[in-house]
Amino acid sequence: MDKNWYVVHTYSGYENKVKANLEKRVESMGMEDKIFRVVVPTEEQMEFKDGKKKITKKKFFPGYVIVEMVMSDDSWYVVRNTPGVTGFVGSGNKPIPLLPSEVKNILRRMGLDEPRPKVTFHVGQNVKVISGPFAGFVGSVQEISADRGKLKVLVSMFGRETPVELEFSQVEEI
Repeated sequence: MDKNWYVVHTYSGYENKVKANLEKRVESMGMEDKIFRVVVPTEEQMEFKDGKKKITKKKFFPGYVIVEMVMSDDSWYVVRNTPGVTGFVGSGNKPIPLLPSEVKNILRRMGLDEPRPKVTFHVGQNVKVISGPFAGFVGSVQEISADRGKLKVLVSMFGRETPVELEFSQVEEI
């Protein structure tokens, strides 16, 4: 039989508990040959608070867990009857496996990429520069490059507006 990834719906906020419960059940019921991996889809995000970089884990499919398994009546029963599980995602009673490309995207998003910056800035917002050569200046956000963690800010210098590229950690909201 083929092993595939399936999406399991859980009570919101119970994803990690379901993962732990299911892993214990697999071990105690001897299902290691049918149920292989249980994953809570999370990604790391960078946040900037008071000019400090902080990395947090954020669930990107809250209320869901993905399970790599060989689908059979007994493996279905073990997963379906794990506390906190409300069911498999699929049509009717038949769970539908994820496509290999979907699994690849989820797993890549989880850890093979750099942590994504959480953008709390928006174009037109006034910010204060807190470090670097422009520290103390106030400017207006013109452009946001979230993937690079940088902003283009218009700073008033010598009576004229000058565009300056700054990192998220170099500015704070006013």
